[in-house]
Amino acid sequence: MQRFAGMQTAPQLAAGSFLEEVLRGLSLRQKALPSRFLYDERGSELFERITELPEYYPTRTEIALLKSSGPELREIVPPGAVIVEFGSGSCRKTELLLEALDRPFAYISIEISASALFPAARRIKRKFPGIAVHPVLGGFQDLAKMTLPFRGYPRAGFFPGSTIGNLTPDEAVFFLQSARRFLGGDALFIVGADLQKPLDILLPAYDDAAGVTAAFNRNILTRINRELDGNFDPGLFEHTAPYNAAEGRIEMHLRPAKPHRVLVAGHSFEFRSGETIHTENSYKYTLAGFRALARDGGWDPVKAWTDKNNLFSLHVLA
Repeated sequence: MQRFAGMQTAPQLAAGSFLEEVLRGLSLRQKALPSRFLYDERGSELFERITELPEYYPTRTEIALLKSSGPELREIVPPGAVIVEFGSGSCRKTELLLEALDRPFAYISIEISASALFPAARRIKRKFPGIAVHPVLGGFQDLAKMTLPFRGYPRAGFFPGSTIGNLTPDEAVFFLQSARRFLGGDALFIVGADLQKPLDILLPAYDDAAGVTAAFNRNILTRINRELDGNFDPGLFEHTAPYNAAEGRIEMHLRPAKPHRVLVAGHSFEFRSGETIHTENSYKYTLAGFRALARDGGWDPVKAWTDKNNLFSLHVLA
């Protein structure tokens, strides 16, 4: 679920405007909205609440892995490195990584939500005054347009939270290839990837008892109403998060309670009985499966850590 700019239908990670993507997505046979649009200010706040829920194991498990692997990461990542984080969010995990490494020179955070990016960057600068902090507002579909500063220093990418699971396999490979070109051929890449597990653990993580994930999912409809002159009734839509065993992924959907018609920016869309809006994927990997994906994206697996229950994995790629 974590979370940067997942797209359901564009292997090239091409990105249009919010209006363009909403109109296109609601016109599909299987209605779909890119998951990156879940992260307006309210959506980012709700997601931070999700990470603290008892059902949501990925965040606390990955934090524990970052803490326990810190000494080994310090040996693997060269001193004085530039750390580039894709989808930095609140930067809670970033602090653990920067504390573990040997005198990192700079931290570059790339994040699509301004409300998350700049406060987190200021907090990192206060906590690590000796590190150059360089926030970049944008999505990873924009990497080809970006220039990486601080050339000449060792580089390590950071992509925690199993954000890579929000991408289809083709999209994930394309992103890994793009990140390799952006970071440079001699860079390292630290990636968190969620693992396959029993459904009694997996399903509640995406449909919690308190309804926070449901509110997070419905918030995209509120955003459409506010920014695109829509007339959705979010209360009419049920949050569902089934596991698609054939694809190996959790899918988040919004299902209307009854057939009806909505307007968005003057365009009309009909919802039939049983129809849903597909808002997010979250792929789950085996260790071997993720290593194969990394190789397809141009990276060599170096090291991997898992927790004792094999819920989550942290990888170093080169």
